[in-house]
Amino acid sequence: MIAALAVSGVMIVLVLAIHMVGLGALLVMIRWRGDGAREPGHRLLQAGLILAVVLGVLGLHGIEIWLFAGLYLLLGEIGTLEEALYFSASTFSTLGYGDVVLSASWRLVAAMEGITGFLLIGWSTAFLVSVVGRLRALEADWFSDPDRERAD
Repeated sequence: MIAALAVSGVMIVLVLAIHMVGLGALLVMIRWRGDGAREPGHRLLQAGLILAVVLGVLGLHGIEIWLFAGLYLLLGEIGTLEEALYFSASTFSTLGYGDVVLSASWRLVAAMEGITGFLLIGWSTAFLVSVVGRLRALEADWFSDPDRERAD
């Protein structure tokens, strides 16, 4: 149990760091490419930014799933890459079919992956809502009535 907790702790720190750096990189990309989205009528650029952010977040989750799958292969718990990826993806997303299981000595790692995946998916959702909300706020500024602003 101690070994499983130690391995889980290292993996959690690793994927949290990857996620934080990845979301930071996406923020930099939004700021760099988002200047053009400030102008009225640039809905296509806004849609492109949202698509890029969603794909970036999915890519981050993919990296994290692959890392856990690699760990299961390294531990010798799962025999093939496809099976390890399947197990990791279903565990990370907390779907957990239960058709592939780890031995009793390492199943705590899978439980920790599920908790971590749940947290990271929530973090990503909050990030996406924030990005879309900021773009919508820009849109509201563009279409506000300038006469109404002067009257206030």
